[in-house]
Amino acid sequence: MAIEAHLAELEKRHQALEQEISEALTHPSADDLKIAELKRKKLHVKDEIARLKQEAAVLH
Repeated sequence: MAIEAHLAELEKRHQALEQEISEALTHPSADDLKIAELKRKKLHVKDEIARLKQEAAVLH
């Protein structure tokens, strides 16, 4: 159950980062470095989600 709860939290964080990136891209004064940092964070979260899903599949 702990893995599922952690996965749900990571998926919420991934969605929040996606929303933040979308909002930043709509502003003409968007900071490219900030957007790149957000995208790196999003990718890190996505990788963590994939790792946990693979781990959960091995356990079941």
